[in-house]
This record gives sequence, structure tokens and C-alpha cells, in this order.
Amino acid sequence: PLIRVQASTTRYCTLPFVCTQFKNLRATSLLTLPPQHHAQHTMDFDRSVGAVYVPPFGKSLYGPTKSVARPQEPSTRTQRPMVTGTSVLAIRHATGVVLAADTLGSYGSLARYRTIERIKQVSATTVMAGGGDLSDLQEIEEILKDLALEDYVEDDGNAYTPREVHRYLTRVMYNSRSKMDPLWNEMIIAGVDEDNKPFLGQCDLYGTSFEDTTLATGYGAHIARPLLREQARDDLTEEEAVKVIEDCMRVMFYRDARTINNIQVARISAASIAVSEPYSLETEWNHGEGHGGH
Repeated sequence: PLIRVQASTTRYCTLPFVCTQFKNLRATSLLTLPPQHHAQHTMDFDRSVGAVYVPPFGKSLYGPTKSVARPQEPSTRTQRPMVTGTSVLAIRHATGVVLAADTLGSYGSLARYRTIERIKQVSATTVMAGGGDLSDLQEIEEILKDLALEDYVEDDGNAYTPREVHRYLTRVMYNSRSKMDPLWNEMIIAGVDEDNKPFLGQCDLYGTSFEDTTLATGYGAHIARPLLREQARDDLTEEEAVKVIEDCMRVMFYRDARTINNIQVARISAASIAVSEPYSLETEWNHGEGHGGH
């Protein structure tokens, strides 16, 4: 639209609705530019009168533009994890796998959420557990449950083995990393394959993956992994494996500021998968009593 005004001093303004530079302004009529002038955004009209030109909505005073909207920016929600979980520990024994994780969700250095369960059964033979960003952990859980549901709907007599789930998750993690929007987690996949052999594998946010007899994520890879390796052997029983895991989780509670003594333990074997309810480990803080100078 074009607002035509009369003024004692004739001047032209190119800013929308800016009339403060005119003296004794008085609007007299509303005119419409010819169609050919709309496309060019010109000021070809009667210059005997001052005028304020207002470009159509979405157009520029300085010529046509492709878009006035800001371009879509990439998602960066998980490049700075907010609520995180720490270590997951796992050990393979003669007939299966035992793994454990605490239930703390840390908001930075604040022990904010104390009942977060990070061990999930995603199929009849497979359990996942992870540390890192908890929202991404929930996303991974949904991805693996959708995979298990698809497998169930096929109803072809075959089921994904823990090793296949581990390889699939590795591809998912690498794909997200390649898009510069990684799933900010270290994951452990445990289960028993079709030959009743225990499986234990790990992958991280870069898509790096490997298998081993003992595994640990986060700070546990530095503190607890050596302890797990000392106790690992081929004839280890399930009860002995549980005791080793509990002892290592107790050490983690003493040494890791992002851990609490409330833990979950999963027992995976060919016969069944059992994920315990969270329970508290007994701890001892009286070691320094009776020693002088403390």
C-alpha cells in the first residue's frame, strides 16, 4: 500500500511508517501502485508530494528475497547432556551374565533423581543397560523395543539374538554420530544366544563396539574393571558373580561422586532373565575411627 501525504517540505522516507521527518503531515488519500511496480518495489509515482512506501508483507525494501524466515538449524539437544547416569558393570559367568547399575540421575553435580532404573529387558533373551544422557537412554530403549515388536509381528519362528541387537545398536549409534547429533550414551547389551552361550557386548556414542568377559562404562572402566578382571574365570557361578558385582558397586560408591549405593542387578541365563528391584548396599564408614591425627 501507498500512503500519500502533503507536507510543507517535500521529502521521501524509505522506512515503513516513519513519518517523524515530515513537517505538518496530513494524510489525504490511499493509493495503489500499478501491478508492475509491486514486483520492483520502486518509488515511481508523483514526486510532488511526500510519501511513505510500505512494502507488502514478507517483502524487502532492498529488493526481492528468497525467504524472510531463518533457515532451519541442526538439533543440538544432546550435545550438552543435562541429566546423566554413571557406570554400568557386567561380568560373564559359566551359564550367563550378571550386570548392575545404580539408580542415580545426576543434574550436573547435583544428585537430583535417585530412582532412575537404567537396566531394561528389551526382548525375551536380551537386556540393555547404559550410562550417559538419560533422555537418550530412553530413546534407545524405545528403538530396541520397536525392533523386538517388529520381530514378534513377523512371527516367522526366528528372533533377534543379543549379538544381532548389539550390532544393530552399534549401527544406530554410528548413524547418529555421523549426523553430528549423537546418542550420548555408553551401552551394554547382555543375553544368551541360540546356543545357550552368554553374550556381553558394549558400544558407545561413536559407534565403537566390542565384546569381552567383563565390561564397565564411565568411571567404572577405570575403577571397577581391574577388580572384575581379577575375579573373572570360566567356572564362575552366578552367585559368585553377583557377589563380585556388588563388591565392585560398593567400591564405586566410595570412589565415584556421581554414584549412590542404591543399585539394580540383572541375572541373565538360558533359563530366565531377572532384573531386581532397586536395593541398598551396606557400606562402612568407620575405617578411620581410633586412628590419631584424623
